[in-house]
Amino acid sequence: MKHTIRNVRHEDWKKAKDLRLDALRDPVAHLAFLETYERAAAQPDDYWQSRAARSGEGISSRQFVAEAEDGSWLGSVSVLVELPGAEDVFGGAPELPQTHVVGVFVRPGARGTGLAGELFRAALDWSWSLTEPRIERVRLYVHEDNARAEALYRKAGFRRTGVTIPFPTDTTQIENELAVDRP
Repeated sequence: MKHTIRNVRHEDWKKAKDLRLDALRDPVAHLAFLETYERAAAQPDDYWQSRAARSGEGISSRQFVAEAEDGSWLGSVSVLVELPGAEDVFGGAPELPQTHVVGVFVRPGARGTGLAGELFRAALDWSWSLTEPRIERVRLYVHEDNARAEALYRKAGFRRTGVTIPFPTDTTQIENELAVDRP
């Protein structure tokens, strides 16, 4: 399966929207994403255009996509920059500059091909390439019942930190933080 890993650009917004909506239809989407298909599908085009534009700028976030030779998208991963003192997506504040991996999705036909590993390499390489701020670690969260995803993250070098948070849509469940420190 030949493909290219690249960052999402502003003009890619329609493909980014389609891939996100497909991800939210995945059977484990309720464990992997904090957004529902219905909520995302109701967003206007300018929402998706803005989201793609922010990724293309690559200042506070970056989305990487695996694009097949025919132009179709096989998977994606997004990375958010989190700065000390600034509130993160879960209401905490990191002590050191870090990035946060979110929105991991690979289409079923491309799973098991190594594509996810390539997406993670792009996310980590981008994180480590930042000089202002200099990123000290990359983290992500995984639902306690999403063993498939946790296995993928461990294969990419992430390890549990011991930090857990309540799952935002059902606080009786937890998410585990996994991270990899700067090499």
